[in-house]
Amino acid sequence: MSADHHHLNDLREQAQRWLDDDPDPAGRAELQAVLDRLPASAPELADRFAGPLTFGTAGLRGPLRAGPNGMNLAVVTQAAAGLVAWLTAQGGVGPLVIGYDARTGSRAFAERTAQVATGAGRPALLLPRPLPTPVLAHAVRQHEAVAGVMVTASHNPPQDNGYKVYLGAQLGGELGAGAQIVPPADAEIESAIRAVGPLADVRLGPPGQLLDDTLVASYVQQAVAVIAPDGPRNLQVAYTPLHGVGAEVLTAAFAAAGFPAPQLVPDQAEPDPKFPTVAFPNPEEPGAVDRLTALADATGADLAIANDPDADRCAVVIREPADAGPDGDAPGWRMLRGDEMGALLADHLMRRGRTGLYATTIVSSALLRAMCTARDLPYDETLTGFKWIVRAGGGSTPLVFGYEEALGYCVAPDHVRDKDGITAALTIAELAAGLKAEGRSLADRLDELAAEFGVHHTDQLSVRVDDLQVITDAMARIRAATPSTLLGEALIESRDLLPTADVVILRSATARVVIRPSGTEPKLKAYLEVVQPVVAGDIATARRHAAAAVAELRTETAASLGV
Repeated sequence: MSADHHHLNDLREQAQRWLDDDPDPAGRAELQAVLDRLPASAPELADRFAGPLTFGTAGLRGPLRAGPNGMNLAVVTQAAAGLVAWLTAQGGVGPLVIGYDARTGSRAFAERTAQVATGAGRPALLLPRPLPTPVLAHAVRQHEAVAGVMVTASHNPPQDNGYKVYLGAQLGGELGAGAQIVPPADAEIESAIRAVGPLADVRLGPPGQLLDDTLVASYVQQAVAVIAPDGPRNLQVAYTPLHGVGAEVLTAAFAAAGFPAPQLVPDQAEPDPKFPTVAFPNPEEPGAVDRLTALADATGADLAIANDPDADRCAVVIREPADAGPDGDAPGWRMLRGDEMGALLADHLMRRGRTGLYATTIVSSALLRAMCTARDLPYDETLTGFKWIVRAGGGSTPLVFGYEEALGYCVAPDHVRDKDGITAALTIAELAAGLKAEGRSLADRLDELAAEFGVHHTDQLSVRVDDLQVITDAMARIRAATPSTLLGEALIESRDLLPTADVVILRSATARVVIRPSGTEPKLKAYLEVVQPVVAGDIATARRHAAAAVAELRTETAASLGV
């Protein structure tokens, strides 16, 4: 018997065992259809059984499909049973609070999680409808829950879904109260999931308690408290939730804060799991905010704001005159980079007298460090991810602001201990309205920061791959032949963060490159930065020189990586 025949028989046996245990009739029918097409469907079947989705620090995330290597009711049932068993083993008491977005399968996965929790004797609190991830993170703290689950794939493609876990104060500690899990909890939960026996033995209880709109009102009230109550509010905003769940909560927060109602992109305002008007539901992707900027033009908006589908990220688009942007943009709209937004928000909070720890990640701009040094404020940087940012400083100084360059901002850690696209939108609106009242803009404030600290121009080399081996090879290549210079300048830092993290950091006096695989997508990322001093107040020239240098750095880095 050939090896191929043996492999096919093994696949059939694995699939049959899965079919016998899958509690979802639709999942069983889907997998049976794949089996019926054997041997032609062997590659697809092998992919579905290539291994279970791994429960990491971002929880689970994968394509919606039957089999262990996908998001489906069987996988979610097993994950929920493992999580609940781990909570019990840790001595955790109190309810499990569960939220979900509007993606395909999200509500069913959330409801199944609640049934698994109640079946094990643990109270389950279910959010009243599809809501943003920050509302779930808030609910964990508001209801003093032992843990929280958010069913979302954030800005992943429409065919994906995911499962994120937050811990309450009891198991997460002061810094991790309402924050995403970190090691070793992720590995321990993974082990508990693998220890779950046949799904037929997982007891399902009642659906749990459905929370009401008091939770949403509480979130909105605390979000509004983030900004000053008596500031200017004359600001016209165009907004899109990108077919996600942000519109209801963001518009309620703007209304409660006294801002005019944002104008919504009509065909992106309602949740739609197919995301029909965008190629990729991520505001950073090319073309994703084209409808938003068209609306902003048509309505004469001062500012354009986009949330990603679960509204934990915030993108801001500003109007600029010709040649004002760092890339010499034509007149029109330009999306602020995450580092620019991070600097604007941090500067705004500093000017408002918010003292405490300011934090970002190793891949973000060095500008925040420079600001904190000049203003004598505590600063820290962490590995990527808000699970680390909210734990910055180890508790030595209370965190007041944290951000990551991927459009994630935490302006109120005591409200939501995670990135929050709603409060970030409110805070940037407060800043923009105050500047407008003075006849100035966000672009003017960026100029002020550049004049004081130099132009910190950042960009990214991002390579999406079909074969993950390409990423492995590129990381091996940069480690085996690490450059000794960047843009002709000798390195003053060369760090490899293995085994803690798969990250390589290179830095010269004026340039920096940080290289890492993405933690959520099949991408290799290199984060680039050049710092260009402003001479004689000529910011435009400094920006052009910095942009040219970053373009050269991108080419140099791509060659070193072999991509």
